[in-house]
Amino acid sequence: MTQPATTSVGSLPVSRRVMNLAHFLTQAARRFPDHPALVWGERQWSWQALETRVTALAAALAAQGLGKGDRILVHARNGNEIIETMFAAFRLGAVWVPTNFRLVPEEVAWLARASGARAFLCQSVFPDHAAAVAAALPGIFLASLGEAGFGTTTHAGLIAAGAGLPCPTATVERDDPCWFFFTSGTTGRPKAAVLTHGQMGFVVTNHLCDLMPGTTEADASLVVAPLSHGAGIHFLAQVARGARSVLLPGERFDVAEAWRLVEAHRVSNMFTVPTILTMLVEHPAAAQVDHSSLRHVIYAGAPMYREDQKRALARLGKVIVQYFGLGEVTGNITVLPAALHTLEDGPAARPGSCGFARTGMEIQIQDEAGEELPPGTQGEICVSGPAVFAGYHDNPEANAKAFRHGWFRTGDLGHMDAEGFLFITGRASDMYISGGSNVYPREVEEVILQHPAIAEVAVVGVPDRQWGEAGVAVLVPRGEAPGEAEMLAWLAARVARYKLPRRVVFWEALPRSGYGKITKKLVREEMAARGILPLDPA
Repeated sequence: MTQPATTSVGSLPVSRRVMNLAHFLTQAARRFPDHPALVWGERQWSWQALETRVTALAAALAAQGLGKGDRILVHARNGNEIIETMFAAFRLGAVWVPTNFRLVPEEVAWLARASGARAFLCQSVFPDHAAAVAAALPGIFLASLGEAGFGTTTHAGLIAAGAGLPCPTATVERDDPCWFFFTSGTTGRPKAAVLTHGQMGFVVTNHLCDLMPGTTEADASLVVAPLSHGAGIHFLAQVARGARSVLLPGERFDVAEAWRLVEAHRVSNMFTVPTILTMLVEHPAAAQVDHSSLRHVIYAGAPMYREDQKRALARLGKVIVQYFGLGEVTGNITVLPAALHTLEDGPAARPGSCGFARTGMEIQIQDEAGEELPPGTQGEICVSGPAVFAGYHDNPEANAKAFRHGWFRTGDLGHMDAEGFLFITGRASDMYISGGSNVYPREVEEVILQHPAIAEVAVVGVPDRQWGEAGVAVLVPRGEAPGEAEMLAWLAARVARYKLPRRVVFWEALPRSGYGKITKKLVREEMAARGILPLDPA
């Protein structure tokens, strides 16, 4: 067996070998072989059953010539199959490359080329995606997850072929890649953030330390987001402690069913995003089921508005936990624990804060030259620590922009107070300049959400003939919408004139990304499609 590389500190050799992430599953199977690992509708798998299936799948993929460093592209909805592909890739020392299942075939084909995939495991309900990837990469190993008319074999066929074959877990080092975590691509093409075994071992430990302390095999987690991204990392933390995960049975997010599963399985934790958490809180079922088992309802992916926070606290109690992080830092930048979420406004509530630095991580607010700014001064949020990714795959230009003096530049704007609590102003790309003054949409959005008739809001900056740029506020009403003039008059009494949107429009819903986020890019696209843009036709 090849020995891992070593470095030296003085006269002491230092090995860079780390635990392969697949060992989390092996440990759970050894300690809790008969405990439920995964529940999906009427089906259930124990830890030992899941371990056996993953071993067989990995052995069959190895027989196809796949091994350490090879990229395995996976396009699938949540289910046991996507989980099994994850651990099989890890076991081989290969790189798991999951997609957002909502992507169109051409987008998945681009990801296949960008990642250099050698295998494509595609759910049977996506034949057009399989065809697009096969055309983009002739000769790629193609298998279907479920019975389909494409591919050389199926997921079940691979497991049957590998049953009983040995498949030792690959030796890995800290910087060996395990996961290409594609960014959402809100500007330009998605980039593949390279996550490594050593980095992810730290992230899982930190999730358990800062987000879900006390998690054990007695716990249950409800999966309400795609396992291809943040929910997959949350799932890894459950595996590390032998806690079972419960999947929603349908393809669409069913709020009533989610609450039924919380009660039926005594769910103690879940990972979600603010928009989905708000849907859960405002559904009538939230007042009808027993959700007293919940201890950690974790939300991330976007800041949560203060008014939505207070409604969640009033309904669920002090169980909500916020964290801030990007895919490049694997969600590992800040935490605002349940104990620091308060219903009462005031200094102790720190409204707008996403918390303090996660254990082992450091945050700085920096100016354009990379110099640290004092407390209360706005700048770019930069971060360093073991959770920071290894860089973007095959993208030196993006890497040069993303790192400065060893700090990862998030592209988010914010400030810290004297105690180290972080406040996010917004994306640098979301800021617009109106009449020479910087306007940060989130600040205006927070005020708008104080209006009792408004449920959701997105403020975007658009070109304006007079002011250079001006804001347009897109609002979702709770019932009957107030008039535009009435809304602008209400807002004019609460924000400076230069921050006042030029227009207010009302929609039934805001567009969301495949991960449930409201992005300004999608809002602008929808505005253009509805004929709202440009405001001043030439």
